[in-house]
Amino acid sequence: MPSSTSSSNGSGGPNPTLPGGGVLSRDGALPAGLRLTASDRPGQAQPVPTRDVPRQPWGRLALGVALALLAGTAALEVNARRNGLHAGDLDNSETDWANERARSAQAPVAIVGDSRILFDTNFNRFEQLTGIRPLQLAIHGTSARTLLKDVADNKAFHGLLIVGMADTMFFQPFDGYGRYIHERKHFLSPAKESSQAIDHFLQRRLAFLDSSYRLSVVAARLDPGYRGGADGPYDDVWKLAEVGEHRETSMWPRILTDARLRGHARYAWKGFKEDKPFADAQIRKGLAEAATAVATIRARGGDVVFVRPPSDRHLRINEEAAIPKAKGWNALLRVTHSVGVHNDDLPASVNNLLLPEWSHLSRGCAVVFTDAYVRRLAQLTSRLKLRADAPPSLTRDDCINVR
Repeated sequence: MPSSTSSSNGSGGPNPTLPGGGVLSRDGALPAGLRLTASDRPGQAQPVPTRDVPRQPWGRLALGVALALLAGTAALEVNARRNGLHAGDLDNSETDWANERARSAQAPVAIVGDSRILFDTNFNRFEQLTGIRPLQLAIHGTSARTLLKDVADNKAFHGLLIVGMADTMFFQPFDGYGRYIHERKHFLSPAKESSQAIDHFLQRRLAFLDSSYRLSVVAARLDPGYRGGADGPYDDVWKLAEVGEHRETSMWPRILTDARLRGHARYAWKGFKEDKPFADAQIRKGLAEAATAVATIRARGGDVVFVRPPSDRHLRINEEAAIPKAKGWNALLRVTHSVGVHNDDLPASVNNLLLPEWSHLSRGCAVVFTDAYVRRLAQLTSRLKLRADAPPSLTRDDCINVR
């Protein structure tokens, strides 16, 4: 009797007969199109069915898949560029910020703050004027005070720190979007680093990978958000920026040319309205924390200066109502014993720069503002000097018609 764990036909026995009269060969091959199951092999412990692999034109199938993938990618890329997206516009991730912070020991100048100083600083102009390319550590939607305290905790930094501020953002009682800076080591793991490297490699070549225009993001905007009492997608901030290498950020040019997107961005700021002015105790707390952080940085050989970028009158009136300049900006310079550049104090030739959505400068006007504030800082602190071959000053006329 054959064993239940051995071939039922035994050694040298006849091959088993299949349904329909076919015969299974000794090597297990099946006649084309047949499938052998356990019921066809009584007495055998072989539960996995055996089937033949039909012949297919694998080369032509692989070519078809490749062509379909290429056509789909091309269609996505054409659509992305039609929407004003560009290759080289990189996602500004937590890992990008953590990597920049890790470079701080070698940075003679670093910038912290909210999105205004992030948008309104042009690296090329900064370098043309001073020979220094600054380290950009500002984070959108984040209190500059939070980032100032982080630099105070960073013993590796001994350079000049430029703190950009929007008054209400600086004195708010919470970190904002940049709360992740407290867990920055998590974003420097091998998995995060490799993912970012692959992402940036592809984004430098393909426009459709922009995270602000992924299908899941765009599809959510189809919801009109009419449910009472609930914010809809129109209440969110949509794409505003293009991000280059080392987090250099500038306004997305389409904001200047697309009235709908520009109107939405203005709506999303809600006029920077506050229910009531900031409490004096809250302002005093912010001033005290700033003073401590600045003193810590200076004690180890660094220095701190402040910059207040412009905002449109539609926002400025509400910012002043929440925190008057005397209580915020003026008091901040006084208690930290610092120098600073407020947009109000710049020459008339650089006043009324283009703020398409009221809060951030256009790319061209960011160059002009960088030129103006860097020149003024060079007069206020010995830590920043203009090059002998620095280009001539810029004015509003150099950017107002430049996108």
